[in-house]
Amino acid sequence: MADTYSQIYIQIIFAVKGRANLIPNNKKQELYKYITGIVTNEQQKLIAINGMPDHIHILIGLKPNKSLSDLVRDVKSNSSRFINEKRWTAVKFEWQKGFGAFSYGHSQLSRVIRYIEQQEEHHHKLTFKEEYSRILELYRISYNPNHTFKEN
Repeated sequence: MADTYSQIYIQIIFAVKGRANLIPNNKKQELYKYITGIVTNEQQKLIAINGMPDHIHILIGLKPNKSLSDLVRDVKSNSSRFINEKRWTAVKFEWQKGFGAFSYGHSQLSRVIRYIEQQEEHHHKLTFKEEYSRILELYRISYNPNHTFKEN
């Protein structure tokens, strides 16, 4: 086959270290634009991005020429450096180790995009821990809550 064709949609979720509320509401759009630039510079497609002061959701179209782990590493390290250089927090900003990555088919994109866009509304009902646990359970991913939800 002469060309490569793919359709890989991944929702990435990761939290601020210790799940601290360190992403200022008045700065999140600037952060999201910066992260969009990172993803775009890696020749990937950012479809939706939103989050809360303690975590972030990113929906991407992933091309098979890029490792998901490398992309997330680049997003986390560069966005941490960006936040620290801007001095948005009184303490050193860091993302928690690890991330969640969940795949979707094209027919599910509208629902996932809506879910990501409505994070603020969604979190009036559920905490991040409850939300993330539900996603892990929905995907039948076994996890250790004591490890997954460590405070640091």
